[in-house]
Amino acid sequence: MDLSFTPLQDELRAQARGFLETNAEPAWSELAELGWTGAAVAEEHGGAGLGFLEEAVLHEEAGRALLHAPLWSTSTLLPFLPVEDQVAVAAGEASWTLALGPLVPDLDTATHVGVVGGDTIWELQGAEREILATSDESRPLGVVSGGAAGRALCASDVLPAVRTRSLAILALEAVGVGARALELSIAYVADREQFGRRIGSYQAVAHPLASSHAEIELARSLAWWAAWCVAQDEPEAPVAAAAAKADAADAAVLACERAIQVHGGIGFTWEHVLHRLYKRALAIQTWEASSAQLRGEVASHLLGG
Repeated sequence: MDLSFTPLQDELRAQARGFLETNAEPAWSELAELGWTGAAVAEEHGGAGLGFLEEAVLHEEAGRALLHAPLWSTSTLLPFLPVEDQVAVAAGEASWTLALGPLVPDLDTATHVGVVGGDTIWELQGAEREILATSDESRPLGVVSGGAAGRALCASDVLPAVRTRSLAILALEAVGVGARALELSIAYVADREQFGRRIGSYQAVAHPLASSHAEIELARSLAWWAAWCVAQDEPEAPVAAAAAKADAADAAVLACERAIQVHGGIGFTWEHVLHRLYKRALAIQTWEASSAQLRGEVASHLLGG
């Protein structure tokens, strides 16, 4: 089995990284022009006709760049939307988020909101939105009030699949966050000198970063296993996504904490990107289910099997 990335996936990664390094908060229409919003939409409906593994590249890079756009929330729901809505997303004319609880992600940027009612997921219409201040400014949360159920979008029995996609995407984002924090750390300790030596030569600095490297690479393997399971509609996709999100989120948080430590004073300043990476890692770690809860799901699956 060839586990290496395909030329298309490598090209997508290079394109995404180059674009996001120069566009911190791109418009949704710009992402549509690049083909990101409709990556998994069929070509006959205006999309790129790619699979979830190609989408996974974009989500990992989005985490690395702390993308402020509803890519996660839209991609989570997109395959289950009616064709006309998929066409609108691919064209950059619509984006989505799903209100499953009191806090709704990407509410400041998503143009449409889905809500569960009975055995159906509906489009919520006429609701008031309140955007809340959160520690991760690149991914605000919000609450909706009022409104009424509009069009029926799909049956609510897709919710387990929606959750699996969401967890897999968050795991990929967490890998991107942790990898970026580690890159910044390595670059800093290779240049910063104390007592006539680069600080990366000290074991107390090098060993924690080596641990982060090992943890992030393991998390990357789990995240891409989950992405493959989702792409292939494997029965193990739910447990793969749970394992990946739990491990990747924890690895990202630790990588950010170690990065802040090795950076010293500059690591604690508001001007440095590390605190924003740390906040995204913490947000991913706590969203939907804690790492302990997800590991409990994995354990129940293994013991039950």
